[in-house]
Amino acid sequence: MSGEIQLTHLLIGAFVLGLISVGMLFVALLSGAKDRRQMQRRLKRAQGMSNRMQEQEALSVRRDPSEPLPLFERLARAVLPNPTKIRQRLSRTGKNISLGQYALACILIAAVAGAGTKLGLGWPGIACLLIGVTLGLLLPHLYIGFLGRRRLNQFNAYFSEAIDLIVRGLRSGLPVTESIKAVGREISDPVGIEFRLIADSITFGMTLQEALWAASARIDIPEYRFFAITLGIQQETGGNLAETLDNLSQVLRRRRQMKLKIKALSSEAKASAWIIGSLPFMMFGIIMAENHRYAMTLFTDPRGWVMLACGFVCYGMGIGIMAKMVRFEI
Repeated sequence: MSGEIQLTHLLIGAFVLGLISVGMLFVALLSGAKDRRQMQRRLKRAQGMSNRMQEQEALSVRRDPSEPLPLFERLARAVLPNPTKIRQRLSRTGKNISLGQYALACILIAAVAGAGTKLGLGWPGIACLLIGVTLGLLLPHLYIGFLGRRRLNQFNAYFSEAIDLIVRGLRSGLPVTESIKAVGREISDPVGIEFRLIADSITFGMTLQEALWAASARIDIPEYRFFAITLGIQQETGGNLAETLDNLSQVLRRRRQMKLKIKALSSEAKASAWIIGSLPFMMFGIIMAENHRYAMTLFTDPRGWVMLACGFVCYGMGIGIMAKMVRFEI
């Protein structure tokens, strides 16, 4: 009996190590070429080139219908439900992640999770398949969402400074496009690179409004939309753009201060929600460590699956209610 328990523990350990390995592979896939991309960006900037020019050229040239798509791209279109929306989410991360790499990561995580569940826990094949597919779709989605939110938060932190720089440029007599180029040169990324892309789009023939709204697919935050709408209205109606942008900068700063205040006030409630939400899994882990056979009855007995289904429904409702309680819209 002890030998079977030890073997089960070894299989569970191997399953956990497999998940960690896949996670490390995914992280390396996303960030392994960061230094090389930074060097390429600097070289292109020194030579008067830019990433936006490459994007414009790629958009202006249609793919030959007879030319086959890359293997990973075909795989992504076959596996992923909405490739266009996923491609937009990938662009918000600021990293060079292709749709094929994303699909490959989903498949690897699903395969390792399903096989590990089958070998480590001995669950039925249907349950292992569902777990594998769920984790394969959910984990990359959550990770990409985390990267996108982190980049947008970084953008929002420096966005007011970028608007102030535009205001100073306008008051010194520079046109709007030159002020935008100055932001791209002076402000650190991700604000700098986004404004460089906007400036390059204008250089390659797009109007200011077209360039601003094209960037909104990557900068999906209300603060940037306020900025784009302000410039659009000013171009149509005229007026003192410097004063308008100065007022907008003050409004954005007050919004950010309010968000930080709300975050501080709701941190205790969020911590309580995390603790309460993790208690069922912690208790099940303790019970499994103390009495493995007793805990596995939940999965071997058909009534256990009914209890699990009801429990997860109630658990999901509770998590949704707690998340709604600690979320504030400004």
